[in-house]
Amino acid sequence: MIIFKNVSKIYPPDTIALKNIHIHIKPKEFVSLVGVSGTGKTTLVKILIAEQRATKGQIVVGGWDITRIRHNKIPYLRRQIGVVYQDFKLLPKKTAFENIAFALQVCGATRKRIQKIVPRVLKIVGLDGKENRYPQELSGGEQQRVAIARALVHGPKILVADEPTGNLDAANSKEILDLLLKINKIGTTVLFVSHDLTLINSVKKRVIVLDNNEVVFDGVGRYSI
Repeated sequence: MIIFKNVSKIYPPDTIALKNIHIHIKPKEFVSLVGVSGTGKTTLVKILIAEQRATKGQIVVGGWDITRIRHNKIPYLRRQIGVVYQDFKLLPKKTAFENIAFALQVCGATRKRIQKIVPRVLKIVGLDGKENRYPQELSGGEQQRVAIARALVHGPKILVADEPTGNLDAANSKEILDLLLKINKIGTTVLFVSHDLTLINSVKKRVIVLDNNEVVFDGVGRYSI
């Protein structure tokens, strides 16, 4: 599903952000990517969604070589990859329903399709009944659930959660992690990016650790930095 083959990213003049990254994530896997600040996690995500290009190496997503992806193909790639961020990125003057629907509207979805999909993803994330609430009327955990629902509207094969619990307390963090595991169980490949080792170790799934901008651990089991 995701292949990074000897991928490096160097920012001019000589700042190394990623060094010789080899990663192979299979379909329907749940993988945690961990590392302290500055180890290359964010850069890896940006390369995966074609926000940045690798300096060298090959990137394959869903059998599609995106190493030198053309600009007009990037929107099609991003419909295969749902992305959730730490800061929710919700529109404050739109309800939960409208925030989710907006992701479909910008792609030209019909009203009928929107009315079908939005309630479905709201139910998946456990927010049915709260579709008419505005972000300020929702808790931090609920706002993140809206963001996750929005990321699911195109039925992506991959969900990338980039520090999705960074602004949440322990209880809400655990709920968001449980939701990501639920989404994984229905067949979506999940890449969970975090620095929270306590949370990651509770999952007992595959962990990839970045240190000094390279992979230093890739396996199943508890890990400590």
